[in-house]
Amino acid sequence: MAIAALALILLMLAAYRGMSVILMAPLLAMLAVFLTDPAAVPTAFSGLFMDKVATFLKLYFPVFLLGALFGKLVEISGFSRAIVTAVIGFVGAGRAIPAIMIVTALLTYGGVSVFVAVFAVYPFAAEMFRRADIPKRLVPATIGLGALTFTMDALPGTPQIQNVIPASFFGTTAWAAPVLGMIGSVVIAAAGLAYLNWRRRAMAAAGEGYGAPETLVNEPDRQEEAVTVHPLVALLPLLVVGLGNLALTLLIPRITGGAETVSIRLAGLPEPVTAKVTQQAALWAVEGALLMGIATILIFAFPVVARRFAEGSKAAVGGALLAGMNTAVEYGFGGVIAALPGFLVVKDALKAVPNPLINEAITVTTLAGITGSASGGLSIALAAMADQFVAAGDAAGIPREVLHRVASMASGGMDSLPHNGAVITLLAVTGLTHRQAYKDIFALTLIKTMTVFVVIAVYYLTGLV
Repeated sequence: MAIAALALILLMLAAYRGMSVILMAPLLAMLAVFLTDPAAVPTAFSGLFMDKVATFLKLYFPVFLLGALFGKLVEISGFSRAIVTAVIGFVGAGRAIPAIMIVTALLTYGGVSVFVAVFAVYPFAAEMFRRADIPKRLVPATIGLGALTFTMDALPGTPQIQNVIPASFFGTTAWAAPVLGMIGSVVIAAAGLAYLNWRRRAMAAAGEGYGAPETLVNEPDRQEEAVTVHPLVALLPLLVVGLGNLALTLLIPRITGGAETVSIRLAGLPEPVTAKVTQQAALWAVEGALLMGIATILIFAFPVVARRFAEGSKAAVGGALLAGMNTAVEYGFGGVIAALPGFLVVKDALKAVPNPLINEAITVTTLAGITGSASGGLSIALAAMADQFVAAGDAAGIPREVLHRVASMASGGMDSLPHNGAVITLLAVTGLTHRQAYKDIFALTLIKTMTVFVVIAVYYLTGLV
């Protein structure tokens, strides 16, 4: 147990200090193996760590890649600027906090990755907060409320990876438990807005404004460029992704005839190629929907996109590789830790929690917090314990859709501790430090974590799915 804990603490410290997780995760995983059994290091690296990394990338990298490309095209086409301007005009410049939350939520629920959304929204957030004299240190939490909470894993149908991963383990879809997901989303959004508005009033009462110019870092240029895209056209690709995801979710089982596996025979291969429909259907639906969204952008903004496509696509590929590899090595790290004797103690302790949904929620959010990654912690938890969750859920009569939604939402709970990659990126982009802005991000983390248990209570009290 001590060896596993040491490796986990060192990984958190390394991430907190800005070191590359891609480098540190394998090193620290192998350190843990070395301290347990030195002779096992080569086999553990090649046969366990790298196998887990490859498995994760094989399943999920296309989602990272297509999501990053879609987000970049939304940006370079001018669609994101049009959406932001329209929302600000509709909500009102004086309501900066709800306006920025809505804009970020629209982008991330529409398929734009969290990392791309941060870069796209920050310039407008800074401008609105400056005009309203709202402290800049509330900007990260406001963007985080729109990007890192309900649109990431609670809203049914969201194409974010945290909502896709459970489908591979439970045989569900991205639309699992829609009523519970909507209830959770409303609770998170309402509580988050109430908290941020309370903080705004408290800071105003203390005389704190946006901030003195000489103390501010990474201030964006003023947003004065004219918008040339109609907002309804700009929203169309986001709608296409959402509706395409729903349509493909319904169509794929029909196309495959309800089969659990599909096989194709190619002339150059000695054996047929087989894919598990129950594991892949949700991934295929999201990937197909993102392709539809990309095609929609190209149809309506091809001249603009064509001029910057080479540069933009390179940036998207680089971002997808970095995000995908960061998560994959955390998954590999977790796979190694899960194989050590110390993890068995943790696993047995978690088994002692009698309620299946509470057990699942605690397990997933704990591992997400340890790894600093919602998708990494979720993948590790489900790879190690999905069969146990399913067996306990079936015995208690709990639909697998509910298991999906609870696992997905729990992954976005304690994941946003200080070493979380999205938190570090968010603070770096906004030019703020953990000391200045993390307190309010952590408050949202607590709200998000508690909401998972609210959703569990709603299910047991009403039976809603």
